[in-house]
Amino acid sequence: MRVLCVFPAAMPSSNSRPPACLALVALFLVLLLRLSLSSQAGDRRPLPVDRAPGLKEKTLILLDVSTKNPVRTVNENFLSLQLDPSIIHDGWLDFLSSKRLVTLARGLSPAFLRFGGKRTDFLQFQNLRNPAKSRGGPGPDYYLKNYEDDIVRSDVALDKQKGCKIAQHPDVMLELQREKAAQMYLVLLKEQFSNTYSNLILTARSLDKLYNFADCSGLHLIFALNALRRNPNNSWNSSSALSLLKYSASKKYNISWELGNEPNNYRTMHGRAVNGSQLGKDYIQLKSLLQPIRIYSRASLYGPNIGRPRKNVIALLDGFMKVAGSTVDAVTWQHCYIDGRVVKVMDFLKTRLLDTLSDQIRKIQKVVNAYTPGKKIWLEGVVTTSAGGTNNLSDSYAAGFLWLNTLGMLANQGIDVVIRHSFFDYGYNHLVDQNFNPLPDYWLSLLYKRLIGPKVLAVHVAGLQRKPRPGRVIRDKLRIYAHCTNHHNRKLSPIPDRE
Repeated sequence: MRVLCVFPAAMPSSNSRPPACLALVALFLVLLLRLSLSSQAGDRRPLPVDRAPGLKEKTLILLDVSTKNPVRTVNENFLSLQLDPSIIHDGWLDFLSSKRLVTLARGLSPAFLRFGGKRTDFLQFQNLRNPAKSRGGPGPDYYLKNYEDDIVRSDVALDKQKGCKIAQHPDVMLELQREKAAQMYLVLLKEQFSNTYSNLILTARSLDKLYNFADCSGLHLIFALNALRRNPNNSWNSSSALSLLKYSASKKYNISWELGNEPNNYRTMHGRAVNGSQLGKDYIQLKSLLQPIRIYSRASLYGPNIGRPRKNVIALLDGFMKVAGSTVDAVTWQHCYIDGRVVKVMDFLKTRLLDTLSDQIRKIQKVVNAYTPGKKIWLEGVVTTSAGGTNNLSDSYAAGFLWLNTLGMLANQGIDVVIRHSFFDYGYNHLVDQNFNPLPDYWLSLLYKRLIGPKVLAVHVAGLQRKPRPGRVIRDKLRIYAHCTNHHNRKLSPIPDRE
């Protein structure tokens, strides 16, 4: 078995090198050695924990882990990934064939890869085969003229390869892309703060690159379709989606589907609201589009990907579940912990903040179980800080406490899958940065994937009262989650040298 501990009493280094990660994980490795749990129904042993240096007092922790029967079993793809459609806008989608990116993503497989985010509902598909002839959109035209021919030739060369299409991009091309992405990042932030979003064009070639990345990385692609294309009567206009479905079916792409992203924000983003009942009808319409297509007749469908479950959002979910609860394979929602514009390092250690997720889980479960008891629930698009994150905070080991606690809490409370926003892009909330280097949360995710199995064990923790302040126990600070050991994927994928 494995024990996952989150102990905010000790602040980790913000350095992103892999060895620093081992210091954070050492806590639960020590617990493993000290506990030496047997296969009995439970094993209760006192575990002394040293206080801060210079203090003589110790706190005694009583840890009881039941190893006989797991309390629940989560999805094999429990820790999964997300890519935001903004990678079309800033040009990073053209670099998903990078050997380094594919290797890093493969290290976190098996997993789902959700292609969705704030710009999902401004995404339009165009079946353009030759991106060199497309002007004003993503792809080669995003770069300076001197590099257009090189990129086109690179795509042609990739098409001649068998199996996975992996590329080695010249350093000068990557440097140019980073400069362009930095400029576009400011544009995207301005759009987000003003709630005015420009349309994105997804070409057939871009979809090919996206699927190639998922397939080569051992990830199952979930594609979120645009739900804001509306008819005059406010019903969903499925013409663009149908074109995408037909193209992906012709390529025999194995894809699952969603419709829209945070429908509770449509009035703010587009000036047109969609209630839960109408959204449910839209999902039924999407299901009817999938059924005649042989490869997608049994494809999974997920939704409605609502935001934080406030009163109006719960009402939307209630209306959706009443109409289309049986249509989706899992009910999905999103969660963000901190406003990225005002974040401080100590915010990541607040137990009050850690516990906000638990209340949201209960609200979602109450609505779902009222209509479809036992329906799987997923947390999609979870992020520690909004607005792209904060440099040297969101991308540091300080943020790891929130991420580890999120994984432990969700599995313990019966959430089947958690999808991390985002695997890669420009910003500070991601697992991999713009230099294709893994950030601290990547290493934590990699260790989780390799060590933690899907079977969740019951854990009971008790702490003796501290002196001289009776009544204060360590339970509010110490988080311990236990799983059976992961007996699969024991071999770590090698991390290649920088391209």
